[in-house]
Amino acid sequence: MTTLNGPQTTGREYRNLSEPRYASRTDVNTAITMRDGTTLLADVHRPDADGRFPALLAASPYPRQMQDLGAPAGFIEAGRTDFWVPRGYVHVIANLRGTCGSEGSFNFFDAQERRDVYDLVEWVAAQPWCDGNVGMIGISYFAMTQLEAAVERPPHLKTIFPLAVTADLYEGANHHGLVSSSFITPFLAMMGLTSDRSDKLWRSKPVGLARRVLNSPGVHKKFETRNGEAAVTMLRQLLRLPHNPHPWDELWQEAVVKHPTRDEWWDERNLLPLLKEIDIPVYLGCDWQNVPLHLPSTFAAWKVLSDNACVRMGMLGEFGLTWPWESMHTEALAWYDHWLKGRDTGITDGPPIRYFLPGADEWRTADSWPPAHAPHRELALRADGGLAADEGEPGSREFMVVGSGLGRIKPSEIDPPAMLVWTSAPLAANLDVVGDIELRLVASATAIDTAWIVTLHDVAPDGETTDVTAGWLRASLREVDEGASRPGAPALPCRKPQAVPLGEAVEYRIPLVPNARRFKAGHRIRLTLTSDDQDPAAPAIMNFRHASVGTSSWNTVRSSSRLLLPALD
Repeated sequence: MTTLNGPQTTGREYRNLSEPRYASRTDVNTAITMRDGTTLLADVHRPDADGRFPALLAASPYPRQMQDLGAPAGFIEAGRTDFWVPRGYVHVIANLRGTCGSEGSFNFFDAQERRDVYDLVEWVAAQPWCDGNVGMIGISYFAMTQLEAAVERPPHLKTIFPLAVTADLYEGANHHGLVSSSFITPFLAMMGLTSDRSDKLWRSKPVGLARRVLNSPGVHKKFETRNGEAAVTMLRQLLRLPHNPHPWDELWQEAVVKHPTRDEWWDERNLLPLLKEIDIPVYLGCDWQNVPLHLPSTFAAWKVLSDNACVRMGMLGEFGLTWPWESMHTEALAWYDHWLKGRDTGITDGPPIRYFLPGADEWRTADSWPPAHAPHRELALRADGGLAADEGEPGSREFMVVGSGLGRIKPSEIDPPAMLVWTSAPLAANLDVVGDIELRLVASATAIDTAWIVTLHDVAPDGETTDVTAGWLRASLREVDEGASRPGAPALPCRKPQAVPLGEAVEYRIPLVPNARRFKAGHRIRLTLTSDDQDPAAPAIMNFRHASVGTSSWNTVRSSSRLLLPALD
C-alpha cells in the first residue's frame, strides 16, 4: 500500500491498534433495496477470510467506483480501502439514490436521503460477513450522510467519524445571504456529469491505467499539498462538459433562485435541530483552511452535541484534509477499534478537543469550545487605515461597489477603491487567537442592499500574507428572528430581509468563521473589507466567491467599528 498523505493523528500515539493481516475481496454493484422498493448500488470490500467483521459504511452521491482512483479530486473522500480491509473491517461504499446507477432521483440532503442511509446501515448489519457493529466513514458529503444516519438512529450504527461536515445545507450554499456561487454551481454540474456515467467508463482499461499511475509513490506524494483552490478550479472545468440537466439544474434553481432565504425547503435540509437525538459516539473535525464550506458547521454541530456523553473534536492545520482523503486514518482506526472492536486504544483519554495552532505549529488541548480564558480583545478600524486598540481621531473611510454589468470608469484621484484594508502595527509579542471572531461594523450605504465580505490576514515582516478566516453578511439580512415564526420551523435564528436605511449608519454584527492562529511577534494583523469578491483582486479563501448582490453603492465605514479577537491569556 502507498504511504498515506497528510497527518495521521492529532499529535498522539495510540496503543493496541489492529494490524494489517487480511487480503481483500470485492463484490461490485451489490443491489440494496430500500423500504420503498428503490434499489441502491454499493461496492463491498471485505477481508478474504471466514468470519464476521465490523463494517464501515461510506455513502454519497459520488462515484463509488472511483474512490480508489488516487486522484486529487474533491469527490474521492471515502477513505483508503487498502488501509481498512487488511485491518479487519468491511468497507462498504454506496451510492445515494439517483447517482451512479442507483435508482430514484437525487434530492440533495432531504428527509428521504436520511431514511435511505438508515436502511443502508441496517442492511450492512444483517449481512453474513458483518458482526453487527457498523460505523460510518468519509469526509464532506460522506460526513454529511453520517449525520443523516445518526439522527435517524438505526439500531446497529455504533459510531461515526464525520470530518469536514455540513449539518445545515443553507449555510453551505449561502453565507449569511450571499450565494456561494463558486461552490454550488460547479458542485451540481459535477454531480450531473459523474452521475450519468456507468461502469463502462469507471471500470474501463484507461481508468485502470490512470489508477496505477496516480497511486504510484512518486505521483501520489505530490498530492499531499493539493488545496481547496485546486479542487474548485477542477470543478469549474467540468462546467464546460455536457450533462443531463435533470435533476441537477432543477436543484440549482431550488437552492439559488426559488429559495434565496431560509424557508421550509431549507428546514428539511438542516440537521442542527435533530443532532440532539444522537446518542452514539461522534468524532468531529476539520482543517482550519476550510473556512467557506465545512468549518462553520463543525462548531455548530459541536455546540448542539455538547450534551452527548462521548464527542471528540480534532482540528487540523494546513493540508490536514486533502484529496484523495487518507489523512487521520490512524486516529480513526483508534476510534473504530475502540467503539467497534472493544479495544483499549487510548482514543478517549484526555481533553475532548485537540487542535493544531498554526503559527506556533503545535498541538493544543481544550475542554470546551471556545476554549476558556480567551477574552475578546477589541481593535478599532481607524480612519487612517490602522487597526489598533486606540481609535484615534474619529472619522470614516469610503469605498465603492459597482453593480454587475455596469462597467466602471477609469480610476482617478477621486475614484474610491473597491475594498478597504486596515493593518495593525507590528506586534510586540506573540498573540494567540483561538475561538469565535466577530466584526462589529458601523457603516452606511447608498443602496437598499449591499454585501459585507471580510477577510482576516496574518502579514509576516517580509510582506507574505496568509488568509486566516473570513465572514460574510448580506446587509438586508442583518436582523435575526429568534422566534423562527414560520409554522413548523426549528427554533433557530433566521435572517429577515430588511432594506438598508439609505445613508444612515447601522451596526452590523458579522461573525467570522471561528479559527486558531498565533500571530507572531513582528507580524501584523490585517483586515480586508469589500462588497463584491467577484473581482480576482479581492481575497477569497479556497477561491470560493459569491454571487454579486447587484447593487451599486457608496459605502462608508466609521472608525467606531471594532474587530473582536479571542486572545488566549
